[in-house]
Amino acid sequence: MAETPMLNAREAARMLGISYPTIKQWILAGKLKTVPTPGGHHRLSEAALRPFLAKDKLRPETESRERYRRVSGRNQLVGKVAGIRVEGLFAQVILTVGDQQITSIITADAAREMGLKKGQTAVALVKSTDVMIERLADAD
Repeated sequence: MAETPMLNAREAARMLGISYPTIKQWILAGKLKTVPTPGGHHRLSEAALRPFLAKDKLRPETESRERYRRVSGRNQLVGKVAGIRVEGLFAQVILTVGDQQITSIITADAAREMGLKKGQTAVALVKSTDVMIERLADAD
């Protein structure tokens, strides 16, 4: 009988399209059945993940985690295209995510190929090795 391959928590999180801290919470809350290793680590079978993958397939595309499993970047912000300005070789795309706006400069060809239009749902994929934080002056 063939042995079922077991996944560690990080591999299972990637497969589900969720973060490592989230899967750890699910494991500790008993939401996912795991097999402990002699060293006390958690291992999960693919069978244990199937119900979560099946449930996700029923969700609308904009809410599904399926696309997270197709792209390596996890910082994906879903929003609406608030504006597009094409000049020469480049296009400025403004995406509204909640009450914030993200501006991206892409090639004009890419904007045309994607058929981007104001009001469409789109996703900003953020891939960065550095995130800077500025402390603002207190309002009081």
